[in-house]
Amino acid sequence: MRYFITFSYDGSNFKGYQKQVKERTIQAELEAALKKINKNEKVNVTASGRTDALVHAYNQKAHFDMDTIIDVDKLKYSLNSLLPEDIYVRGATIVENDFHARFSVKAKEYIYKINLGIYNPIERNYIYQYNKRLDIPEMERALKYFEGEHNFKAFTKTSPEDKDDYVRNIIQATLERDPRDINKITITLLGTGFLRYMVRNIVGLLIEVGEGKIKSEEVISILNSQDRTKAGICAPACGLYLNDVYY
Repeated sequence: MRYFITFSYDGSNFKGYQKQVKERTIQAELEAALKKINKNEKVNVTASGRTDALVHAYNQKAHFDMDTIIDVDKLKYSLNSLLPEDIYVRGATIVENDFHARFSVKAKEYIYKINLGIYNPIERNYIYQYNKRLDIPEMERALKYFEGEHNFKAFTKTSPEDKDDYVRNIIQATLERDPRDINKITITLLGTGFLRYMVRNIVGLLIEVGEGKIKSEEVISILNSQDRTKAGICAPACGLYLNDVYY
């Protein structure tokens, strides 16, 4: 039986989603809980994609196969009773055996939160504490250059042996101020797929645009350069959230 779950996590105390030896990860916690539900038989969990250390998720998705047949409401309850408090399963359902949490994805949405106001130690793990003014209209203009299909090699980590396809399609890119606190902004990127560090690197460049170091229209030449050294800083992980996954 193939099960499909939606879950949230606070990434502050994890070394990312993917299992690592002697490290605390979301995948390892999920598989440990499912092993107990599955009569001590190992369960492999496949997520829509991995997130890095300190990155959060509101609606991460994953599938797994289990011989144990269990009502989906009971599965959700059982998982949440076994998982640590920084992971929560929001829903569970049964899917067809050919459904794949990663390869069936049509689009993903990431958000990045920045605080331009006074430093807030309570929110330091959840909102990037930039704590200075930025030119928001110029950042909004820069964001629009990212929309559409582009080669994002300049915005990802590469090595000489990499032969990946770096072309991705950004369906929509927006920046919004929090109506309750105009010093807090959220950058949203909806796309058909994302490369490693791509969102954080885009945000890092946007910050440099907001600082006046780079003009918004320079995004075009940076994309065309396919050169990571041209694209500026990588924004900290704490402000990044996997907001949703669409199938």
